[in-house]
Amino acid sequence: MSGEIHIVLAWHDWLDLFVHYLAISLMSVGGTIATTAEMHRYLVEQHGWLTQAQFNESIAIAQAAPGPNVLFVALMGWNVGLNAGSHAAAVLGVIVTMVGALLPSSVLMLLAASWGQRNRELRLVRAFKQGMAPLVIAMLVSTGIILGSASGNLATDWPLYAVSVVSALLIWRTRIHLLWLLAAGALLGALGFL
Repeated sequence: MSGEIHIVLAWHDWLDLFVHYLAISLMSVGGTIATTAEMHRYLVEQHGWLTQAQFNESIAIAQAAPGPNVLFVALMGWNVGLNAGSHAAAVLGVIVTMVGALLPSSVLMLLAASWGQRNRELRLVRAFKQGMAPLVIAMLVSTGIILGSASGNLATDWPLYAVSVVSALLIWRTRIHLLWLLAAGALLGALGFL
């Protein structure tokens, strides 16, 4: 990972990180990836425990790897721990962030899914499901904006936004497989256009 920094974390910082991830977990409607804007604010902007590069790389590596996309949470915890100075702290970072991110949402989803299945014909349940769609889309758009602002300067980052908008429109309006769009984006990046 690039841009390593050195930080000092006390026990209350680890507890604060855990509690923050517990709260983030309850906001993870649409998946944990939808909460990256809040993670960025907390880890990069507020505390400076991760650099922008470490944040982006954590997400990119986890998304490229096979398996669940929540792995980026573990990589962020790992990097916070490495920045704190040891591999033991890195393991603690993984445990703190993953348990914090997974525990509340898993328990809540088990309870809600069970209740929703039993009451799926209720008008309230159907309305809730339809009302959540715009929220999920907005959270995913905010994630795209943060990941797309590599330099923080719209004048230099506009190609990333343009490719994102074109890709979204192509996915929405055509039957082009997502992997072709990912390959095209990788090619544009390798050629230096992005």
